[in-house]
Amino acid sequence: MRITPALPLLPLVLLLSACQQPQQATSSASSSTGGHKPLPPQVSTVPPEALDDVPPQAPLPSAQLEVKKQEQSAPAGALRNKDIRIAESAAPMVEEPAPDWTPPPANTEVYDHLKRNSVVSVAQDPISTFSIDVDTGSYSNVRRMLNQGTLPPADAVRVEELVNYFPYQYPQPVVATGGKVQPFTFSTEMAPAPWNANSHLLKIGIKATDAATTSLPPANLVFLVDVSGSMDEPNKLPLLKNALRLLINQLRPQDKVSLVTYAGGSRVVLEPTTDREKLRNAIARLQPGGGTAGAAGIELAYRMARQGYLDQGINRILLCTDGDFNVGISDFNQLKQMVEERRKSGVSLSTLGFGEGNLNDRLMEQLADAGDGQYAYIDNLNEAQKVLVDEFSASMATVAKDVKLQLEFNPAQVSEYRLIGFENRALKTEDFDNDRVDAGEIGAGHTVTALYEVTLVGQAGRLPTPRYAPAAGKPAASPATNSNELAFLKVRYKAPGSNSSQLLTSPVWKQQIKPLTQTSDDFRFAAAVAAFGQQLSEDGKYLGRFGWDDIIRLGEGARGADRFGYRAEWLKLARLAKSLSSSKPQARSLPPLYPVPQEG
Repeated sequence: MRITPALPLLPLVLLLSACQQPQQATSSASSSTGGHKPLPPQVSTVPPEALDDVPPQAPLPSAQLEVKKQEQSAPAGALRNKDIRIAESAAPMVEEPAPDWTPPPANTEVYDHLKRNSVVSVAQDPISTFSIDVDTGSYSNVRRMLNQGTLPPADAVRVEELVNYFPYQYPQPVVATGGKVQPFTFSTEMAPAPWNANSHLLKIGIKATDAATTSLPPANLVFLVDVSGSMDEPNKLPLLKNALRLLINQLRPQDKVSLVTYAGGSRVVLEPTTDREKLRNAIARLQPGGGTAGAAGIELAYRMARQGYLDQGINRILLCTDGDFNVGISDFNQLKQMVEERRKSGVSLSTLGFGEGNLNDRLMEQLADAGDGQYAYIDNLNEAQKVLVDEFSASMATVAKDVKLQLEFNPAQVSEYRLIGFENRALKTEDFDNDRVDAGEIGAGHTVTALYEVTLVGQAGRLPTPRYAPAAGKPAASPATNSNELAFLKVRYKAPGSNSSQLLTSPVWKQQIKPLTQTSDDFRFAAAVAAFGQQLSEDGKYLGRFGWDDIIRLGEGARGADRFGYRAEWLKLARLAKSLSSSKPQARSLPPLYPVPQEG
C-alpha cells in the first residue's frame, strides 16, 4: 500500500504564502514608476506570533519545532525548501488505495482420500488380498512439495508408491519345468519391526523378468499431449516436450508413434510414423492455449492406437497432462469407465503427470489403473530420464497382468497384522480366484515390494482381547496350525494376451526370522521409506517413539550400492521433512539398532 505524507499546518501556511509571492512581485513591478524599486518579497502574510494561536491537531515533532525557531531568520527560498523536506520526511502518514493486485491462483490439486489400513485380528480375518502396484507418481510428487518447503497433504502420500520408487536386488526369475522362464519370482524376508519391539516386519519382494530394449517386441505408441492453456507453465508443456524428446531417442527403427493433442478440442498432429525427425519437429511446434477436452483426446488417441495396432507388439497410449479436464466429459467415474471399456481393445494407457496448483493426481492415478498402465509424475527432467529412458522396458512392456497377492496367516502363530500401504488396491477375498476382476500389471524388470507388520502369538498386540471371542492362538482345524508356518503366500497372474490366470504359492516359515542387523540393505531401506511415508501420512500413528532421526539412521545404514543415487536423494528429503516438521513435537530418538557407516 502506498504511503503519502500529509502537510502539517505550519508548512502548509508557509507554502500558501509562498505561492502568493510571485503575484505580489508582479503587481509591485507593474505599479512602480521611474526609479522606484520593486518591494522585496514577503516571507509570510501571517505574523509569526499569530501562528501560536492556531490550535495544533497533534503535538509537533521535534524537527518541526526546530523549524519554527529558525523560520524568522531564514531566507524565504530556504524556508520553502526546508518546509517541503520536512513535509516529506517528518509528517504524519496517511493511507492511499493500493494499486490493483492479483492474488495467486488457489491450489486446486485433487487427491483420492485414503482410509489407512488398520490392525486386523487374525482370529477374525486371517486373509489379506490386494492388487500389486508399480506406480511411482506419489514419490516424485511428494519430493516436489518437500523441495518447495511444504509438507505434502496426507492423501498425496501413498506409502507403497514411495517404497516401490526404488529398485531392489531381488532374485531373478528361474527356468521352470520344461525350460519355460516364469515372468517373475518372489521372495520373503522377516525381522523385528524397527519401530515396535513387540511386532515383526514381513517383506514380500517380486522381481519380473528383465528384458533388453533390443529384445522387446515392436511398439505402437500414441503420445496424447495436453496443450490447453493450463499447460502454459515452465514445469508443464516445456518440460513435457523435453521429456518426450528423451523418449524419442530410445525408440528403435521398428517402433512407430502417433501424436494427438487436445485443448478446447482434439486433433491428430501425426499419424503413425517411424520418422523421428518429423516427430521431433511436431513436438517442438506444440503451443498451449484453450480449454481441456481430455475425454475427446482420449477417444481420439484410442482410435489412432487401433489404426496402428500390432498383434504381437506393444500398444500403449501415453497421456501427458496435469489432469485438469474442463471441457466435455470431466466426471471422474465416467472417464474411468470409458478407459476400462477401451482397454478391452488390447491398448494400454499410462499417464505422466506434470505441473502443480491444479494437478488432478486422483484422476491420473486411477486412469492408469483402469487402463492397465502405470502412473508417473514428472517433476523434473531427471525423473523423465528415470521413467522413459532408464526404465524404458518396464514402462513399455508388460510381462504379467492382473497380478494379485493373497496372504493367509496362521492363527496359531500370528495374532495381528497390518498391511502398510496399498489402500486403494485392496480386493475382496473372493476376488483373488475370479479372473474377471482386474488387478495391476508388472513390466519387464520391475520390482514390487509389500510390507506387513505382524504380531506373533504371545507378543503384546495393539488390539484389545475380546471378552467372548476364542483366545488368540487357539488351533484351527488345519494340519498347518501346529507347525512353524506363519503364513501362506499365493500370487495369481495372467500372461499377456491370456484371459486365464496361473497360481504360484509359497509358505512363510518362522525360521526365516532373523535379527534386524542381519537383514539385507533392501529390507532395512524399504522399512525406512515405509516409516517415512507413515510419518508424512499418519503422523507416525503406529511408529511409537521411532522418530525422524531413527528413520534417517535406518536409511543411512542401508544405502547399499545405490547406482543411480536415488537412496542418497531420499536421505536429503527425509532430513528436509524432519526440518519442515520441526514445529511438531518430536519423539525421543531410540538408540542405534546397528552401526552406521562413517563418512570417508
